[in-house]
This record gives sequence, structure tokens and C-alpha cells, in this order.
Amino acid sequence: MTRTTHPRVALTPGEPAGIGPDLVLSLPARYRESLIVIADPQVLRERAAMLGIEVDIVTTASGNHDELLVHEVPTAAPVSSGVLNTENAEYVLETLRSAARSCLQGTHAGLVTGPVNKAVINEAGIPFSGHTEFLAELAEIPMPVMMLAAPSLRVALVTTHLPLREVSDAITPKRLRETLEIVHKSLVEQFGITKPTILVCGLNPHAGESGHLGHEETDTIEPVLAALREDGINVVGPLPADTAFTSDKMAGADAVVAMYHDQGLPVLKTIGFGEAVNITLGLPFVRTSVDHGTALDLAGTGSARNSSLIAAVDCALELVGHGEGPRQFWQ
Repeated sequence: MTRTTHPRVALTPGEPAGIGPDLVLSLPARYRESLIVIADPQVLRERAAMLGIEVDIVTTASGNHDELLVHEVPTAAPVSSGVLNTENAEYVLETLRSAARSCLQGTHAGLVTGPVNKAVINEAGIPFSGHTEFLAELAEIPMPVMMLAAPSLRVALVTTHLPLREVSDAITPKRLRETLEIVHKSLVEQFGITKPTILVCGLNPHAGESGHLGHEETDTIEPVLAALREDGINVVGPLPADTAFTSDKMAGADAVVAMYHDQGLPVLKTIGFGEAVNITLGLPFVRTSVDHGTALDLAGTGSARNSSLIAAVDCALELVGHGEGPRQFWQ
């Protein structure tokens, strides 16, 4: 990767006790001049020593291409790899706030996020449902869309981190239409697909059996899809989710929109776990993330795979225009 004068992409390691710091430190050196890590440098130095990784961690860039530049956000308490601490929950959120602010101000070109532990943040008394919602609130965006992309599949969600019993009520005509419009716009503008085809899952088994297994399809999904087709957006569905991901249905499709988290993501993660990237659509800046959690049992062991973080960084660099060329699954 050649040296660039472009603004750097911000990278947050996520939960300091998890594998996030390990993954950041294990990134190939060629990425360092394009990134700035938003974290406590002492946490990174301690983890590097534990892993036997030699890296020059600095808080002021000196022009050395191999140095890892860090914008310092201090932890509140010492970090032990694999051991969660509610005292550092606010630290995790502050790294995200700092990174998001810099992206909104144009200081940084985009954001790549490492995995966080939602439970420890909530146990600290801070309501937190996930990166997608948190960053949307910071950016004052009412309708973010979560998309995961793997080498052969893109899946976007109408609802994200909701209890299953709340999903049906959350799928309103407005929410569904805006989700599909955002997905379409992103496929055109960010992924360069001139006329994308979007498959849309139904909510109920067999897509509702014409109203005999629920009315969400007939009352909400079908009318929204019909209106979008009138506007020139190529949406196909509602399709039964159990067959929407078959090769016949997927032929020529550019993305699948699922109604809820566990309808679409198990398929994608079965196909591409460890290589998939979480992309937040609808934000005023690029944000990508890994497709996995904090893996506390692997923290500090040197056995965590960095393939998803590499994919997330590659994707972010490509989407902000800093990449060396599109990867297969961004085309």
C-alpha cells in the first residue's frame, strides 16, 4: 500500500479484555499508514508484549510507515485479557464517540470497529443495543441499516437487535420502505451496481401463505414492494425465507433483505464466517466491522483469526476510495 495524504480511517478495537487489541496488533504492517487506532496505547503495548509482537505504538505520527498511530483514550481501570470489567464500559463507548465525531467532522475518512460486549456495557448501567444504533444516534440518523457482506452474499436487515416478540410491530410500511431505499441507494452509490436486484424475505413461514399464516406480508410487505417497483427499484418478494437463499433464487441477486436478525445472518455466517464484514448503511460516513464477538477465551493467546478485521479494513478503505482495487465481494 503506497503512502497517501488521504485522511486516515479510524479503528476502534472494542472491548479491551477481548480479542480486539490482538486483532489490531496482528494487522499486516501495510495497513498502518492508512489507519489511526482510537484506544488506550498502554493496553495495546501490554497486549503486544503478551503476544510477542514488536510494533512501534505512537501517539504522534513521525512519518515512519511501520508505526501504529494511536489517538489516546484512557481506560478507567487496568485491563486483564479475558476478564470483563464494568469500569471500562464507558471507555469502550468513548472510543466510539471520539471516532464518530472525527468522521462527522471530516478529520477521519471512515470507521472500522472491533467487537464489543453488549452485556458488560448494560451491566454498567448504560443502555446499549449495538454499534449500529449507537452510531446512528451520534450521527442523528433515524434509520440506519445493518448489512453483512461475505464473498458471495450480502444480507441487510429491516430490524436489528430486537427481541423476537417485538419484530412484527417494528416492521412498519415506513421502516420497510426506507430500509429498502437505503439498501438500493448504497448498492448503486457505494458498490457501483447500476440496477441492483434485491430479494426480500417474508416474515412468516412460507411468506404467510397468502394471509393464512399471518398478515404482515399481505398488509405491509407486498404493498411496499409494489410501490417500490413503481419507482423503478427491482425488489423480488416477499419470498419464503427457507428458500430465498437457494442458488436458483440467488441467481442474479445483489442482496437479500431479511426481516430480522436471525432470519438472514445464520445463512451468511454459515457461508462466510470469518470473512464477512458488517457495514452500516445510511450513516454520513463509512462504517464497517468484524462479523464476530469478543472471544474472551482467545484474548491474549495469539490464536484469534484476523481475517474478518482484514476484510473490514479492506472494505472501508475501498468504500472511502483509498483501496488498491475492489475485492470480489465489494463488486
